[in-house]
Amino acid sequence: MSARDEILARMRRALEGASAAPPVPREYRRSLDAEVDVVAMLIDRLVDYKANVHRGLDAIPEALGGAVRVAVPADLPAEWRRGSAEFVEDRGLTVEELDGVDAVLTGCAAAVAVSGTIMLDAGAAQGRRALTLVPDHHVVVVRRDQIRGHLAEALPRLDPTAPQTWISGPSATSDIELQRVEGVHGPRRLDVVLVD
Repeated sequence: MSARDEILARMRRALEGASAAPPVPREYRRSLDAEVDVVAMLIDRLVDYKANVHRGLDAIPEALGGAVRVAVPADLPAEWRRGSAEFVEDRGLTVEELDGVDAVLTGCAAAVAVSGTIMLDAGAAQGRRALTLVPDHHVVVVRRDQIRGHLAEALPRLDPTAPQTWISGPSATSDIELQRVEGVHGPRRLDVVLVD
């Protein structure tokens, strides 16, 4: 008998004669009231998380902050490629090549206003995970129709079989002494461009 089979057998024996699990209450809120301005709430959360927020596609050059070389998914819309930067399409860029660009510009699958979370699922204009995690500066375009109030409203927009990246501000973590360190698990700078 393998260790796995032995563990599963012990679990089955431990559960013999146990009563059924009680039903889980699902009374939590699944959406915001219609009068809530989800765009304003998302902006509030993003700013609280130290992300920079810009309005309109014309703000992309400002959001890129003078970046010279910008990695982009191969299917990034042409109208998003604004400014004087060199846009380098990711067609299998190595980690070293991704680390050598000044920024990355992508779209997203959804955004959640309540948590200030931007969600990517490797869909159109999003690229692969490495593209959005290796460069130190991520500029992400969020369309108004992608913003949802609660997580329960945003989840159906995602491809459940694709690798996902959920972003709530620039990457940050704290060590055992509670010293905040940015950029350990992804970009240390996040700029969000909101478009209607």
